[in-house]
Amino acid sequence: MLRDVENHSLPRAAAFFDLDKTVIAKSSTLTFSKSFYQGGLINRRAALRTAYAQFVFLAGGLDHDQMERMREYLSTLCRGWNVQQVREIVAETLHELIDPIIYDEAASLIEEHHAAGRDVVIVSTSGAEVVEPIGELLGADRVVATRMVVGEDGCFTGEVEYYAYGPTKAEAIRELAASEGYDLDRCYAYSDSATDLPMLRTVGHPHAVNPDRALRREALARGWPVLEFRRPVPLKKRLPTFSVPPRPALVAAAAVGAAAATAGLVWYASRRRGTA
Repeated sequence: MLRDVENHSLPRAAAFFDLDKTVIAKSSTLTFSKSFYQGGLINRRAALRTAYAQFVFLAGGLDHDQMERMREYLSTLCRGWNVQQVREIVAETLHELIDPIIYDEAASLIEEHHAAGRDVVIVSTSGAEVVEPIGELLGADRVVATRMVVGEDGCFTGEVEYYAYGPTKAEAIRELAASEGYDLDRCYAYSDSATDLPMLRTVGHPHAVNPDRALRREALARGWPVLEFRRPVPLKKRLPTFSVPPRPALVAAAAVGAAAATAGLVWYASRRRGTA
Protein backbone atom coordinates (compact mmCIF):
# COMPACT_ATOMS: atom_id res chain seq x y z
CA MET A 1 0.00 0.00 0.00
CA LEU A 2 1.13 3.54 -0.69
CA ARG A 3 1.53 6.11 2.03
CA ASP A 4 -1.31 8.33 3.14
CA VAL A 5 -2.45 11.38 1.25
CA GLU A 6 0.36 13.88 0.79
CA ASN A 7 0.64 16.67 3.34
CA HIS A 8 0.18 19.71 1.11
CA SER A 9 2.47 21.79 3.32
CA LEU A 10 5.32 19.56 2.08
CA PRO A 11 6.98 19.81 -1.35
CA ARG A 12 5.10 18.20 -4.22
CA ALA A 13 5.80 14.65 -5.36
CA ALA A 14 5.19 12.58 -8.48
CA ALA A 15 5.13 8.96 -9.65
CA PHE A 16 7.10 8.27 -12.83
CA PHE A 17 6.05 5.25 -14.89
CA ASP A 18 7.85 3.61 -17.76
CA LEU A 19 5.19 2.48 -20.25
CA ASP A 20 6.01 -0.75 -22.08
CA LYS A 21 5.75 -3.91 -19.92
CA THR A 22 5.28 -1.65 -16.89
CA VAL A 23 1.88 -0.06 -17.49
CA ILE A 24 0.91 -1.99 -20.63
CA ALA A 25 1.74 -5.59 -21.47
CA LYS A 26 3.35 -4.95 -24.87
CA SER A 27 5.49 -2.45 -26.76
CA SER A 28 3.33 0.62 -27.38
CA THR A 29 5.00 1.44 -30.71
CA LEU A 30 5.05 -2.09 -32.10
CA THR A 31 1.42 -2.68 -31.07
CA PHE A 32 0.30 -0.22 -33.76
CA SER A 33 2.25 -1.93 -36.59
CA LYS A 34 -0.84 -3.65 -38.00
CA SER A 35 -2.76 -0.36 -37.98
CA PHE A 36 0.14 1.39 -39.71
CA TYR A 37 0.20 -1.40 -42.31
CA GLN A 38 -3.54 -1.10 -42.92
CA GLY A 39 -3.12 2.68 -43.19
CA GLY A 40 -0.48 2.24 -45.89
CA LEU A 41 2.44 3.56 -43.84
CA ILE A 42 4.42 0.31 -43.87
CA ASN A 43 4.56 -2.68 -46.21
CA ARG A 44 3.96 -6.32 -45.39
CA ARG A 45 7.66 -7.06 -44.85
CA ALA A 46 7.97 -4.23 -42.32
CA ALA A 47 4.79 -5.38 -40.58
CA LEU A 48 6.20 -8.90 -40.22
CA ARG A 49 9.50 -7.53 -38.92
CA THR A 50 7.80 -5.42 -36.26
CA ALA A 51 5.67 -8.43 -35.29
CA TYR A 52 8.87 -10.41 -34.74
CA ALA A 53 10.35 -7.54 -32.74
CA GLN A 54 7.23 -7.56 -30.55
CA PHE A 55 7.75 -11.30 -29.94
CA VAL A 56 11.39 -10.75 -28.94
CA PHE A 57 10.36 -7.88 -26.67
CA LEU A 58 7.73 -9.98 -24.91
CA ALA A 59 9.99 -13.03 -24.63
CA GLY A 60 12.78 -11.30 -22.78
CA GLY A 61 12.88 -7.60 -23.37
CA LEU A 62 15.59 -5.72 -25.24
CA ASP A 63 19.05 -4.89 -23.95
CA HIS A 64 20.87 -1.64 -24.72
CA ASP A 65 22.34 -2.75 -28.05
CA GLN A 66 19.02 -4.20 -29.21
CA MET A 67 17.24 -1.00 -28.19
CA GLU A 68 19.73 1.00 -30.24
CA ARG A 69 19.19 -1.19 -33.30
CA MET A 70 15.43 -0.94 -32.87
CA ARG A 71 15.65 2.84 -32.55
CA GLU A 72 17.64 3.07 -35.77
CA TYR A 73 15.23 0.74 -37.57
CA LEU A 74 12.11 2.61 -36.45
CA SER A 75 13.69 5.99 -37.25
CA THR A 76 14.40 4.81 -40.79
CA LEU A 77 10.99 3.18 -41.08
CA CYS A 78 9.02 6.32 -40.17
CA ARG A 79 10.92 8.63 -42.53
CA GLY A 80 8.36 10.30 -44.78
CA TRP A 81 5.32 9.40 -42.66
CA ASN A 82 2.74 12.15 -42.43
CA VAL A 83 2.50 13.10 -38.75
CA GLN A 84 -1.20 13.95 -38.89
CA GLN A 85 -1.98 10.58 -40.45
CA VAL A 86 -0.04 8.83 -37.68
CA ARG A 87 -2.00 10.72 -35.04
CA GLU A 88 -5.30 9.86 -36.70
CA ILE A 89 -4.46 6.15 -36.91
CA VAL A 90 -3.43 6.09 -33.25
CA ALA A 91 -6.59 7.94 -32.19
CA GLU A 92 -8.83 5.59 -34.20
CA THR A 93 -7.31 2.38 -32.82
CA LEU A 94 -6.20 3.47 -29.34
CA HIS A 95 -9.05 1.91 -27.37
CA GLU A 96 -9.07 -1.26 -29.46
CA LEU A 97 -5.32 -1.90 -29.15
CA ILE A 98 -4.20 -0.31 -25.88
CA ASP A 99 -7.17 -0.49 -23.53
CA PRO A 100 -7.16 -4.33 -23.33
CA ILE A 101 -3.43 -4.55 -22.48
CA ILE A 102 -3.29 -2.11 -19.55
CA TYR A 103 -2.18 -3.89 -16.41
CA ASP A 104 -4.87 -3.81 -13.74
CA GLU A 105 -2.15 -3.44 -11.10
CA ALA A 106 -0.66 -0.41 -12.87
CA ALA A 107 -4.05 1.25 -13.23
CA SER A 108 -4.63 0.75 -9.50
CA LEU A 109 -1.25 2.31 -8.69
CA ILE A 110 -2.07 5.33 -10.86
CA GLU A 111 -5.34 5.72 -8.95
CA GLU A 112 -3.56 5.45 -5.61
CA HIS A 113 -0.92 8.01 -6.50
CA HIS A 114 -3.53 10.49 -7.68
CA ALA A 115 -5.58 9.87 -4.53
CA ALA A 116 -2.43 10.60 -2.49
CA GLY A 117 -2.04 13.94 -4.27
CA ARG A 118 0.91 12.97 -6.47
CA ASP A 119 1.22 13.76 -10.15
CA VAL A 120 1.56 10.82 -12.54
CA VAL A 121 4.13 11.10 -15.33
CA ILE A 122 4.60 8.58 -18.16
CA VAL A 123 8.26 8.42 -19.23
CA SER A 124 8.66 6.36 -22.40
CA THR A 125 11.18 5.76 -25.17
CA SER A 126 8.30 5.39 -27.63
CA GLY A 127 7.32 8.33 -29.82
CA ALA A 128 5.22 11.20 -28.52
CA GLU A 129 2.52 10.61 -31.17
CA VAL A 130 1.87 7.23 -29.56
CA VAL A 131 2.63 7.97 -25.90
CA GLU A 132 0.65 11.20 -25.51
CA PRO A 133 -2.76 9.62 -26.33
CA ILE A 134 -1.97 6.65 -24.09
CA GLY A 135 -1.02 9.02 -21.28
CA GLU A 136 -4.31 10.84 -21.72
CA LEU A 137 -6.20 7.54 -21.68
CA LEU A 138 -4.51 6.65 -18.40
CA GLY A 139 -5.19 10.04 -16.84
CA ALA A 140 -1.49 10.95 -16.64
CA ASP A 141 -0.63 14.54 -15.76
CA ARG A 142 2.45 14.69 -17.97
CA VAL A 143 4.29 12.71 -20.62
CA VAL A 144 7.98 12.51 -21.48
CA ALA A 145 8.55 10.73 -24.80
CA THR A 146 10.89 10.52 -27.77
CA ARG A 147 10.32 13.20 -30.39
CA MET A 148 11.17 12.93 -34.07
CA VAL A 149 12.06 15.88 -36.30
CA VAL A 150 9.13 16.99 -38.48
CA GLY A 151 9.87 18.67 -41.80
CA GLU A 152 8.07 21.63 -43.35
CA ASP A 153 5.93 19.16 -45.30
CA GLY A 154 4.49 17.77 -42.04
CA CYS A 155 6.36 14.46 -42.39
CA PHE A 156 9.00 12.81 -40.22
CA THR A 157 12.52 13.35 -41.53
CA GLY A 158 13.85 10.21 -39.80
CA GLU A 159 16.03 12.26 -37.45
CA VAL A 160 15.61 12.19 -33.68
CA GLU A 161 14.99 15.52 -31.94
CA TYR A 162 14.88 14.12 -28.38
CA TYR A 163 15.57 10.52 -27.37
CA ALA A 164 13.89 9.61 -24.06
CA TYR A 165 16.14 6.74 -23.09
CA GLY A 166 18.55 5.79 -20.31
CA PRO A 167 20.26 8.84 -18.75
CA THR A 168 18.02 11.27 -20.63
CA LYS A 169 14.98 9.93 -18.76
CA ALA A 170 16.71 10.73 -15.48
CA GLU A 171 17.63 14.20 -16.78
CA ALA A 172 14.02 14.80 -17.82
CA ILE A 173 12.82 13.85 -14.35
CA ARG A 174 15.28 16.23 -12.71
CA GLU A 175 14.16 19.02 -15.04
CA LEU A 176 10.51 18.35 -14.20
CA ALA A 177 11.31 18.30 -10.49
CA ALA A 178 12.94 21.71 -10.82
CA SER A 179 10.09 23.23 -12.84
CA GLU A 180 7.20 21.62 -10.92
CA GLY A 181 8.66 21.69 -7.41
CA TYR A 182 8.82 17.90 -6.93
CA ASP A 183 10.88 16.58 -4.03
CA LEU A 184 12.68 13.68 -5.70
CA ASP A 185 13.27 11.94 -2.36
CA ARG A 186 9.49 11.67 -2.01
CA CYS A 187 8.89 10.63 -5.63
CA TYR A 188 8.23 7.13 -6.99
CA ALA A 189 9.41 5.42 -10.17
CA TYR A 190 8.46 2.16 -11.88
CA SER A 191 10.18 0.28 -14.71
CA ASP A 192 10.80 -3.21 -16.07
CA SER A 193 14.22 -2.63 -17.65
CA ALA A 194 17.79 -2.20 -16.47
CA THR A 195 18.14 0.52 -19.11
CA ASP A 196 15.98 2.63 -16.76
CA LEU A 197 18.32 2.31 -13.78
CA PRO A 198 19.30 6.02 -14.07
CA MET A 199 15.61 6.96 -13.75
CA LEU A 200 15.03 4.61 -10.82
CA ARG A 201 18.11 5.88 -8.97
CA THR A 202 16.85 9.46 -9.29
CA VAL A 203 13.88 9.03 -6.94
CA GLY A 204 13.48 8.05 -3.31
CA HIS A 205 11.04 5.20 -3.98
CA PRO A 206 12.14 3.10 -7.00
CA HIS A 207 10.23 -0.06 -7.95
CA ALA A 208 11.11 -2.86 -10.37
CA VAL A 209 8.06 -4.09 -12.29
CA ASN A 210 8.24 -7.39 -14.21
CA PRO A 211 12.01 -6.81 -14.20
CA ASP A 212 14.50 -8.22 -16.67
CA ARG A 213 17.31 -10.24 -15.11
CA ALA A 214 19.73 -7.33 -14.80
CA LEU A 215 17.16 -5.08 -13.12
CA ARG A 216 16.02 -7.88 -10.81
CA ARG A 217 19.61 -8.40 -9.62
CA GLU A 218 20.04 -4.67 -9.03
CA ALA A 219 16.69 -4.35 -7.24
CA LEU A 220 17.44 -7.27 -4.92
CA ALA A 221 20.92 -5.92 -4.18
CA ARG A 222 19.53 -2.48 -3.33
CA GLY A 223 16.43 -3.70 -1.48
CA TRP A 224 13.99 -2.16 -3.96
CA PRO A 225 10.45 -3.57 -4.12
CA VAL A 226 9.92 -6.03 -6.99
CA LEU A 227 6.37 -6.05 -8.38
CA GLU A 228 4.82 -8.60 -10.71
CA PHE A 229 2.01 -7.31 -12.91
CA ARG A 230 0.09 -10.12 -14.60
CA ARG A 231 -3.50 -8.98 -15.17
CA PRO A 232 -4.20 -6.87 -18.27
CA VAL A 233 -7.78 -5.65 -17.84
CA PRO A 234 -9.66 -3.15 -20.06
CA LEU A 235 -10.30 0.08 -18.19
CA LYS A 236 -14.03 -0.14 -18.92
CA LYS A 237 -14.16 -3.40 -16.96
CA ARG A 238 -12.60 -1.64 -13.97
CA LEU A 239 -15.35 0.98 -13.77
CA PRO A 240 -16.40 2.54 -11.51
CA THR A 241 -13.03 1.83 -9.84
CA PHE A 242 -11.01 3.60 -12.51
CA SER A 243 -12.64 7.02 -12.35
CA VAL A 244 -9.70 9.36 -12.90
CA PRO A 245 -10.69 11.66 -15.79
CA PRO A 246 -8.21 12.01 -18.66
CA ARG A 247 -5.80 14.88 -18.12
CA PRO A 248 -3.93 16.77 -20.83
CA ALA A 249 -0.58 15.10 -21.41
CA LEU A 250 2.42 17.34 -21.93
CA VAL A 251 5.05 16.74 -24.56
CA ALA A 252 8.60 15.96 -23.45
CA ALA A 253 10.19 19.00 -25.00
CA ALA A 254 7.55 21.31 -23.60
CA ALA A 255 7.59 19.65 -20.20
CA VAL A 256 11.29 19.51 -19.54
CA GLY A 257 12.59 22.29 -21.78
CA ALA A 258 15.47 22.54 -24.16
CA ALA A 259 18.00 21.52 -21.51
CA ALA A 260 16.75 17.95 -21.35
CA ALA A 261 16.56 17.68 -25.13
CA THR A 262 20.11 18.98 -25.46
CA ALA A 263 21.32 16.55 -22.81
CA GLY A 264 19.72 13.68 -24.70
CA LEU A 265 21.34 14.65 -27.98
CA VAL A 266 24.76 15.16 -26.37
CA TRP A 267 24.57 11.78 -24.64
CA TYR A 268 23.45 10.02 -27.80
CA ALA A 269 26.15 11.67 -29.91
CA SER A 270 28.85 10.74 -27.40
CA ARG A 271 27.53 7.18 -27.29
CA ARG A 272 27.74 6.93 -31.07
CA ARG A 273 31.30 8.31 -31.11
CA GLY A 274 32.33 5.89 -28.39
CA THR A 275 30.85 2.95 -30.28
CA ALA A 276 32.58 4.03 -33.46
